[in-house]
Amino acid sequence: MFTTFVGAVQFSSQIVASSESSEGGTALLPEVAPPQRKQMPGWAVLLHNDDVSDFSLVTRSVVEFARLTVSDAVERTVEAHESGVALLMVTHRERAELIQEQFQTRGLTVTIEPAA
Repeated sequence: MFTTFVGAVQFSSQIVASSESSEGGTALLPEVAPPQRKQMPGWAVLLHNDDVSDFSLVTRSVVEFARLTVSDAVERTVEAHESGVALLMVTHRERAELIQEQFQTRGLTVTIEPAA
């Protein structure tokens, strides 16, 4: 038996001698499936409307922090203005928290919640 460490995952396998060859055994390794990666749960980043912030400030902030195109940023800003809230993106939790903090530095309201 041999043990191999890859990253923090340990693989163990036994070397099996084949009886099919009369000239000597052939070492065969059982096929081992690679470890499965679990997808991180998504977090929705939501832009909320306020009646104080300038439209251009909000749009520039969406472009800068959420990395959307100008046209997408304008769409999301209008959506938040008209309906009260707009989905900016779904991402992993750490990035969602970072984006939320960045918007807060400009006095803008962004919340995060687990994506459905």
